[in-house]
Amino acid sequence: MRNNIVFRLTGRYALFTDPLTRVGGEKCSYHIPTYEALKGVAKSIYWKPTIVWIIDRVRVMHPFRTQTKGVKPLVFSGGNSLSIYTYLADVEYIVEAHFEWNQHRPELAHDRIDGKHFEIARRSLEKGGRQDIFLGTRDCQGYVEPCGFDDGAGAYDTLDELGFGLMFHGFDYPDETGDNALRARFWQPVMRRGTIVFPRPEECRVIKPLRMMTAKAFDNGRDFRGVQEELYELDTEAV
Repeated sequence: MRNNIVFRLTGRYALFTDPLTRVGGEKCSYHIPTYEALKGVAKSIYWKPTIVWIIDRVRVMHPFRTQTKGVKPLVFSGGNSLSIYTYLADVEYIVEAHFEWNQHRPELAHDRIDGKHFEIARRSLEKGGRQDIFLGTRDCQGYVEPCGFDDGAGAYDTLDELGFGLMFHGFDYPDETGDNALRARFWQPVMRRGTIVFPRPEECRVIKPLRMMTAKAFDNGRDFRGVQEELYELDTEAV
């Protein structure tokens, strides 16, 4: 099954939030993108509930640079507060990802058509994605384009190894696990020769339960459009 894409991800700023720095409204970015943030980028390129994106690895192309800004976020009681956000500046990554069938969506088994999801994902990537691309948060706009994983020279290609300690990996959502619970995953990333290889979600050993949650049910024909219909519309537009 063809299900693999490689894309270059760039942006002026990125904010891959470390949960430990959010107390009191302050935010400080990790030095590397989280699995969940890159999965969000892949879903912005193309996503349907029929598939689940798996992030395989990422290359860090630009050196780590941070920039601190004073911001005035809204508060629930009204008005604004003053906070300090520390962003990554001038970021570039090369990401390799693939999708798999979502086995916890048996009602969408008819939509698991080999080749057609890949074709839409490929075309969507060539056009820069189907939705806006964000680098961690909405105020950090990103851009994607297809490339090869080994294209270009990265800033840390000659660095043997660099560890980042305990870091947020991603969320376990009910529609992807089959459990009616939301959980957070953590891991200890290590960058070798500029490349970080991500473990699969089920391989993460540090798990924190957050709250109970149920998966959304899709009604075929009303709030769900099959991949054959979408691909037919794309082919029609291309003519």
